[in-house]
Amino acid sequence: MDELAPQDELLRALGKLVRGLSALFWGLPITLLICVRTAMSDRLRHLEMFPPILSMCLLYYGLMLLGDFRKQERVWRHALDRAKFLAVVNIGLSPFIYWWNQIPSIGFYELAIGVLMLSGLIFLFNLNQVLQRLAAMLPDETLRMETRLFGAMNLNLLCGIVAIVAVYFILRQINHLPNWVIDFLKILDISRNWLLIFMILLPIAMTMTLIWKTKEVIFASVFTHRH
Repeated sequence: MDELAPQDELLRALGKLVRGLSALFWGLPITLLICVRTAMSDRLRHLEMFPPILSMCLLYYGLMLLGDFRKQERVWRHALDRAKFLAVVNIGLSPFIYWWNQIPSIGFYELAIGVLMLSGLIFLFNLNQVLQRLAAMLPDETLRMETRLFGAMNLNLLCGIVAIVAVYFILRQINHLPNWVIDFLKILDISRNWLLIFMILLPIAMTMTLIWKTKEVIFASVFTHRH
């Protein structure tokens, strides 16, 4: 009975780990969809600010479930704590999506949306680090190689997105620009939100792929252990 107790505890931790990964897997696209619809349309106005908050809370809940696995691993815990902190920041900033939709002329709301977007990108990067730390503790070398590869690609993509957005806002602050640059910025102003969404889709898709592969490895290891 004493030998079975640690095994049962490990299986419970793995069960929470799988549920947490599932919450993250579904929470990423749901959060993106709800935030975009809340910011750009009127269909969710009667629900006010709650859908973005709840979707952000789903991501935080997924991270909380991951926390029961390998509590003694400091590197894993630190990566998880950073992601949790950013998830809490995103929850706190999420009501500004609705307020900005209601009154877009207020500069503070626009600033808060910008901070939320930056925090969301950093959260996505830290989530990839969490997946890398998790893969390092699982008995699958292929998964470790894939998480390192996709994590590096996601880092480059996210840094590129931040750089592009920074250049865009810097150019908007310059008064004297060539006419072709001004025309190009006007075109970007019309479709900037959709362009940013399409740029974010690829890192989110790769992160979801890593989450799914990690779940498969956990399932395989559990069934092998039981066998």
